[in-house]
Amino acid sequence: QVRLVETGGGLVQAGGSLRLSCAVPGRTFSIYDMAWFRQAPGKERTFVAAITWSGGSTSYSDSVKGRFTISRDNAQNTMYLQMNSLKPEDTAVYYCTADNGQIPSIYSSTTYWGQGTQVTVSS
Repeated sequence: QVRLVETGGGLVQAGGSLRLSCAVPGRTFSIYDMAWFRQAPGKERTFVAAITWSGGSTSYSDSVKGRFTISRDNAQNTMYLQMNSLKPEDTAVYYCTADNGQIPSIYSSTTYWGQGTQVTVSS
């Protein structure tokens, strides 16, 4: 079992910034492709951003492209999501995920999930 520990959520005004972190203690972090998902109240869980094990490739949902940046530090066993120009519609629980050999997916039985961190953006 892989343990994923998310931190950095909170309350911020529209237009503000937050940085989420996801630590993977005690594991060979660099073998995992990683991603962030989010789930807003009453809505399905959706993809936000992903990064390959080396950090060489990233991808974003259209709704966050240009505002969010995903990155990782394999030496620190940590992944980040820098969120700028936040909007009220970014309000959601954000989940860190990891998978070995493929980009994490809601539909994959091999994807590991963190417990989530709440991000609330006030208007």
